[in-house]
Amino acid sequence: MMNTVFIAGHARLPSGMAAKSIYETLTITAEIDKTYGVIVTANCTLATEHGRDFVHHLLKGHSLQDGIDTPEHIMKEHYLGKAGNALVSALNDLYRQYEHYQENHG
Repeated sequence: MMNTVFIAGHARLPSGMAAKSIYETLTITAEIDKTYGVIVTANCTLATEHGRDFVHHLLKGHSLQDGIDTPEHIMKEHYLGKAGNALVSALNDLYRQYEHYQENHG
């Protein structure tokens, strides 16, 4: 039996971005440990592999039981690309999805 859940968060992309030609929205996905809320792995729809790796390393190991403030702060401080606001919005949407999951399965 799997002890993880897959959750996605979405946000609109600003115009003039490489990824916008592929997607209208930015998505962050995360595989999350059901017991401790820890992000096991994460990905996103940024255009570059480097950007996707950055998001993965930023989120991996963070427990959503501790809220989203720390990864949100790190994202704002360390991701300086055009998608920064969309990443923060997608992260917050992912966290809302996690809270919804917890309410129904916690």
